[in-house]
Amino acid sequence: MRPKYTLYLSLLLLGSCKMESNKDTSETNVVIANKFVDAFYSFNRDSLQAILSLAKESQPNILYYQGWAECANYKLVYRDKYVEKNDSLVLFPVTVKDDLMTALKIDFNVTDTFRIAIQNGKIRSVQTSSNDPAIYYEAKEWVKQNRPEFVEKSCEGIWEGGPTPCECIQGMVRGFTDFMARD
Repeated sequence: MRPKYTLYLSLLLLGSCKMESNKDTSETNVVIANKFVDAFYSFNRDSLQAILSLAKESQPNILYYQGWAECANYKLVYRDKYVEKNDSLVLFPVTVKDDLMTALKIDFNVTDTFRIAIQNGKIRSVQTSSNDPAIYYEAKEWVKQNRPEFVEKSCEGIWEGGPTPCECIQGMVRGFTDFMARD
């Protein structure tokens, strides 16, 4: 009877150690995700590039987006509650006020969600999505059709590490202003 009890107790202790281990990994991933968000909104390219050192495929898009966000005057409204999808993926929503919504004359704060994949304590990839309203996409298409001079050249390579995120966003803001004044 005693060997079974010892085996049971050993398994119970082993299981609780494993649960503690997952908890530690989870907390570490959240800390890393927070550091990414801090680096992104510091608008310091070197800091962001350093935290993305092992996420080479994500760098062009995220570094471009950082420049875009800085030049669109993104102001943090709040960091939403993060979601841990599993032991290597953290979703981190961040709500911002920006020049594009101001140009569209709407009282709307955009929420960008960063999907941060983390393995062995390092970020391996980052993807983004946002809840831009329909009028944003309508205005963006209108600018391409009616004010291409604002965005054609300046938005070349958009979201792929293009060289001019500031000029691109400034062209979009000018175009959005014209879009709202078109009537």
